[in-house]
Amino acid sequence: MTDSTRSTGSFRNRLQQEKSPYLLQHASNPVDWYPWGEEAFEKARREDKPIFLSIGYSTCHWCHVMAHESFENEEVARLLNESFISIKVDREERPDIDKLYMAVCQLLTGGGGWPLTILMTPDRRPFYAGTYIPRESRSGMVGMLVLIPGLSEVWRKERNRILETAGEITTALQGMDQGGPGELPLDRVLHEAYDDLRRRFDARYGGFDSAPKFPMAQHSFFLLRYGRRQENSQALAIVEKTLQSMRRGGIYDAVGFGFHRYSTDAQWRLPHFEKMLYDQALLAMAYTEAFQAAGQSLYKKTAREILTYVLRDMTAPEGGFYSAEDADTAGEEGAFYLWTAEELRQVLPTEEAELMIRVYAIPEGGKPSVLHCSSSYPELSVDLDLPEERLLERLESARQKLFLQRAKRIRPLRDDKILTDWNGLMIAAMARAAAVFEEPVYLQAAREAVRFILENLRDPRGRLLHRWREGEAAMPAVLDDYAFLIWGLIEAYEATFDANLLQTALSLDEELTAHFWDNASGGYFYTPDDGESLLVRQKESYDGAIPSGNSVAMLNLLRLSRLTGQAGLEERAVATAQAFADSIRSLPAAHTSFMVALDYLAGPSAEVVIAGSPEGTDTRDMLRELRRAFLPHVTVLLIPDEGEKGMLAGVAEFTGGMTRIDGRATAYVCRNFSCRKPTTDPAEMTTLLRE
Repeated sequence: MTDSTRSTGSFRNRLQQEKSPYLLQHASNPVDWYPWGEEAFEKARREDKPIFLSIGYSTCHWCHVMAHESFENEEVARLLNESFISIKVDREERPDIDKLYMAVCQLLTGGGGWPLTILMTPDRRPFYAGTYIPRESRSGMVGMLVLIPGLSEVWRKERNRILETAGEITTALQGMDQGGPGELPLDRVLHEAYDDLRRRFDARYGGFDSAPKFPMAQHSFFLLRYGRRQENSQALAIVEKTLQSMRRGGIYDAVGFGFHRYSTDAQWRLPHFEKMLYDQALLAMAYTEAFQAAGQSLYKKTAREILTYVLRDMTAPEGGFYSAEDADTAGEEGAFYLWTAEELRQVLPTEEAELMIRVYAIPEGGKPSVLHCSSSYPELSVDLDLPEERLLERLESARQKLFLQRAKRIRPLRDDKILTDWNGLMIAAMARAAAVFEEPVYLQAAREAVRFILENLRDPRGRLLHRWREGEAAMPAVLDDYAFLIWGLIEAYEATFDANLLQTALSLDEELTAHFWDNASGGYFYTPDDGESLLVRQKESYDGAIPSGNSVAMLNLLRLSRLTGQAGLEERAVATAQAFADSIRSLPAAHTSFMVALDYLAGPSAEVVIAGSPEGTDTRDMLRELRRAFLPHVTVLLIPDEGEKGMLAGVAEFTGGMTRIDGRATAYVCRNFSCRKPTTDPAEMTTLLRE
């Protein structure tokens, strides 16, 4: 390619052949990008050049900034093309690569984030790590125009120094703690996790620690269970304060619904505006569970609004859910979501405009502002001398008008790839909400997503794949794909009682064990035994933005054990916990998803088997009684009509002799594989669960 070709914008690098929206965003860069693959590594070896590895994702604001500043710049591109082989990786498409090199960044710098920048030898051994790098040096940050020539010169003149550094980093990476076997004193670690979260809780604004604040739904899952176990009202209060503050804050899209990625301030006011599917799934689940535990209508309303957003904007016609929406609109972060007081007065009737300006604290004559509410609805009702019901009606009327007006703006980019793991989370959220709120639309969406994944995201051997886009499925599945999809299937089973879903969950668990289980030390590797060989085959226990795959796999095993009566599944769950005992004991609050699983293991748990017609009023009354309460240690099976009974008995043999009494729906409450006297009375069933 000539320089003139590059400068006219007609240049297209190898990324143009990719499916990833993130890689395609960089297909016209003057940087001669390669996708991750042997072609790039072979060229690096042949030309004796180091590799410039850049990892990000399509909705990452600072990825866009670095792209505009550097990767679209002719001089930066020239320097990279002369001295490096440049590789682009979509972290969402290749989470295995991202996790490996993010560990390198954390090892070398003590932190991490995206864009992730790694320099490495042709044999993939890293010797430099960073995140966002500006084009020009500023504020103590070395810029690309200085960094690239400097490191290129070191590569030419001090090769041995680089190779020595790369060797040391690789050795350190291989020796990083991936857990450690041991025993877990359940009560102690549960208490310690709670105490840590209690100390870090922001009593004024909700959430944990200071800015930036992330919506860690996993903390809510654990605290709700801990509060129930210990009859600890403070644990519930922490959850409620956090969920209420987030709902009122700018981190929540008050016009179109759904949560943004995180808040840049402690008050939840100013968000980082991208919207991720996994946040919607986990937070919909958190608000649904909070509704079960506390009964507040706001939590039900919020959960339903999140799922309304997902069904409207993030659901593919083929079935399945898209990945994310960008923070930027036409290069400006958050522009799609901001309003001025003048705009509100132009769009809304005077009374509604003034109400919105007051409720959402829109400054007069100021810059565009995100909608955030500093007071609760009951407080606003008093302050405005307006009945709460009337207040909500007026706000909803105004919201609808603003939504229609906002639809005329340029929308942020939507990343329309479908990921198995994130879809598993959303299937779980949809199915749980369908059961609790008795909403068939959610159930249909969950079932369509299950169908889509099972039909489209499998390789010729029947093994799961990770990513689908534009008719192409690719990338071997990782631990999270299996663990989160199994979670979704369990929730879908308990919402539908379709025994095929339970059987599929068991089959996927067998596949997961066969290819990911660490036979030497226990626990699951992140990548399969026949996957691409990277520097380290990682195992992880800590939660990040999403729960750790090992923690979800452990809870799945416990629930499947209770649903099927297979004791071997619980044994593997215990082995999973023991494999990471050292890490869990050292930092319990960094393992809140593991705390959820350990809480389940500590028991007492119960199984409820209902013999009855799924459509019968008596059966529905029993299910409604179970679903309206927060019962995290209870699994539910349904023995349907006689013609379908055999399928369930084949999966859960202990249900074989359970039948209806006098033709009425009958509940069998069981503990430790021993069942109480059956009952046809929903109230008596509940009493038996409390014993």
